[in-house]
Amino acid sequence: MNRKNRLLALLAALVLSAGIMGCTGSTEDDSESTIRDIPSITPESNPKDVEEDESGKGSKGEEDSEPEEEAEEPGSENEDTTEDEDNIPTEYKSALKKAMSYSKNMHMSKSAIYDQLVSEYGEKFSEDAAQYAMENIEVDWKENALAKAESYGKNMHMSKEGVYDQLVSEYGEGFTEEEASYAVDNLDADWKENALKKAESYQESMSMSPAAIYDQLISEYGEKFTEEEAQYAIDNLK
Repeated sequence: MNRKNRLLALLAALVLSAGIMGCTGSTEDDSESTIRDIPSITPESNPKDVEEDESGKGSKGEEDSEPEEEAEEPGSENEDTTEDEDNIPTEYKSALKKAMSYSKNMHMSKSAIYDQLVSEYGEKFSEDAAQYAMENIEVDWKENALAKAESYGKNMHMSKEGVYDQLVSEYGEGFTEEEASYAVDNLDADWKENALKKAESYQESMSMSPAAIYDQLISEYGEKFTEEEAQYAIDNLK
């Protein structure tokens, strides 16, 4: 009886063991099948990621497609200036140099320089060349007028009105009234002493009387000193 029971128990254990193994094999197969059925998802196949990538590439492409402003090359302005200068006729350049020389050395007015440039007795430049010179010369004409006025006052002992008339005269220096006014107003001169110098000159070179000298000093056709300046000169004649 005990032997029979042991055989039955052994048989039952074998059956149970076979059943467990069968269940285990089925479970593993099912798991593998389940894993194989799940589609693999990678960053490359993610539609959202692909869409974002394409969107980003499109935006970058738009930025890259914008034209870049070309930087101005250094010295391009100087090159343009050089080219312009190269296109200027030699006669024009010569007229400008000559005009600058007259202004610097002789303190001439703008109109006087122009006349000298085109004169048949002067430089004989064409009118176009002379006009180019006048338009491109850099001069303070008021200072030129002052320099010329100082020369007349110091060397020729002229009166204030006499200097002014000489500066504006078309037969004189040809300065404008504004330039001449600036000159005489800023001229450092002792007009009484100028009258005396002029009176002494008349007395020595022409042997004139004091009364005649006085009239010559104040005459509008003469020296144009004031009556006060002329009287000072007569009173101080030796």
